Amino acid sequence: MKKMLNQSYGGTNPAAVSPLANSAFTRRRLLRGALAAVIAVPSSGLLSAGRRQLFERSLKFYNVHTGESIKTVYWALGNYIPDALSEVSYVLRDYRTGEVKTVEPGLLDLLHRLAIKLNIRQPFYLLSGYRSPATNAMLAAQGYEVSVNSLHMDAMAADIYVPGRSLSRLHAAAIALHGGGVGYYLAADFVHVDVGRVRYWRG
Repeated sequence: MKKMLNQSYGGTNPAAVSPLANSAFTRRRLLRGALAAVIAVPSSGLLSAGRRQLFERSLKFYNVHTGESIKTVYWALGNYIPDALSEVSYVLRDYRTGEVKTVEPGLLDLLHRLAIKLNIRQPFYLLSGYRSPATNAMLAAQGYEVSVNSLHMDAMAADIYVPGRSLSRLHAAAIALHGGGVGYYLAADFVHVDVGRVRYWRG
């Protein structure tokens, strides 16, 4: 299970520490061995993308504010991987305050489905993941279009785009999944997705 995390904190707290550790790497190697044993393939040694999705789910992110990128398998053999959820949560943290909140796994599943639907192989570019209540209140006070009950504060939402991909197609595909809220922010060049109730709007 390959993963990459490039540290470049930008406006974050320089004392923040990445959750990557040798113990996590060891557990990943063991899981990879178990996965290889379960999904033994014919002599061709090839496993179709469709079959692989039955055994593992992976995502790629690039945080435009911190310069960090991650590629990780976050679910395998029917279970979410705690180390991977921690790593993704760190990259999706509130970059203004450095606060981290565990990402809602359903949000990752929604983004995984979106990547499959559009055959996206490059990272999702992240504009906003988790947003602390203090940050949300600050943005609202400054006149930004944020909800006082934003699901960003529950780590259940992400504002994303994919370079080289049509924002309108990303928006349409997200709506077609019926997985939660979808906001279309054409002027700001991103799509908001969350795993709250199904609803649609334009910003």
